[in-house]
Amino acid sequence: MSQADPQQSVQEEPAVELPLLELRDGLSDVVDTDSALTEVIEAFRAGTGSVAVDAERASGYRYSHRAYLVQLRRVGSGSALVDPIPFGDLSALGDAIVDAEWIIHAANQDLACLAEVGMIPRKVFDTELAGRLLGYPKVGLASLVSEVLGYRMRKEHSAADWSTRPLPAPWLVYAALDVEMLIELRDAIEAELRREGKWEWAEQEFAAILSAPPREPKPDPWRRTSGMHRVRNRRSLAVVRALWEARDQIASSADISPGRILPDAAIVEAAAAMPADRDTLQKLTAFKGRGAHRHMRTWWEAVDHARHLPDTELPKQGPRYDGPPPARAWADRDPDAAARLSAARAAVSEIAEAHRLPTENLLSPDTIRRLAWTPPSDADLAAVSTFLRDHHAREWQIALTAEALTTAIATEPAPTLD
Repeated sequence: MSQADPQQSVQEEPAVELPLLELRDGLSDVVDTDSALTEVIEAFRAGTGSVAVDAERASGYRYSHRAYLVQLRRVGSGSALVDPIPFGDLSALGDAIVDAEWIIHAANQDLACLAEVGMIPRKVFDTELAGRLLGYPKVGLASLVSEVLGYRMRKEHSAADWSTRPLPAPWLVYAALDVEMLIELRDAIEAELRREGKWEWAEQEFAAILSAPPREPKPDPWRRTSGMHRVRNRRSLAVVRALWEARDQIASSADISPGRILPDAAIVEAAAAMPADRDTLQKLTAFKGRGAHRHMRTWWEAVDHARHLPDTELPKQGPRYDGPPPARAWADRDPDAAARLSAARAAVSEIAEAHRLPTENLLSPDTIRRLAWTPPSDADLAAVSTFLRDHHAREWQIALTAEALTTAIATEPAPTLD
């Protein structure tokens, strides 16, 4: 018998199949009547401890970001699936649990739609953000439940159209499972945060979530159209803008996702082709779908309007920036700033790695760019700390990074060769 290659004889152990997470109490009926909502309110008012909260939206299907289902779980209360659509306002439910900590996974995604129905927490625990602080490589709910609690979660309905009525039972099971283990996950993660000395960091991050001002609309949102790199001149940019705005108006009125009315590919194709008449426009490949044909008159009017705009009304070639220019342009525009940015990024990256943190959770990349582009005139530790604080850095972030950043922005640029 020939001798086996030692490298081939080493076999990886088979992956352990984790148990599938199931509902402990079975699937409850959807709450969609006044009497059922009253019962849920009283049950959750009488419960104890933190409340697991989640919301399902119809992203990709609807223009709005409203909640189409709210899921809750609390010790002593059980689980509840609440349909907010028949009520419009769920402030009575929010008031019943307002003194409790709300456990939300990726709170920034759900707080706005919860507030829209009157549910506003005073204290949150964000399991996704906590997972980032702990350095978990994957911080999706299913990944954390698997890694921390040892259960496998279902993922098959994550992209469902939650505006569908009635909601199918398998979808409801999926939704209920999203809060099934949140309380246990929260407790396990808190223990880990405390062991690693990161609990105070998490508390500051959770407080910052609640105190953050509403996001302001980005200027020129039409510039975020996918495939914009193919648009080469200002006249074509005007076509993109006109079609995007026409589509947005239709989508808003019908509460339908813009991409389901006219895909970004169609907007970019029209801008690149610059059709001279309606027939040419509707022959473009991306305009052959049923949705595009339904509003063809509107699309042509938008294109024709852009074609005849005076040059003075055409959009600028580049977007407007609230802050520093794109970093790729710094080397030419301000080599000293480019050197500061490189040193600052390296310093923050090193600190983040030492503490097992994603760099962006240690300090906002935008804050680093602004500091490097326009540093304080007195670039000492106190001034840098004040700069970071003025740009919404938390105290734990300032304590970790301010000294290194003070050194980084004092970096002398490399001498130029004559």
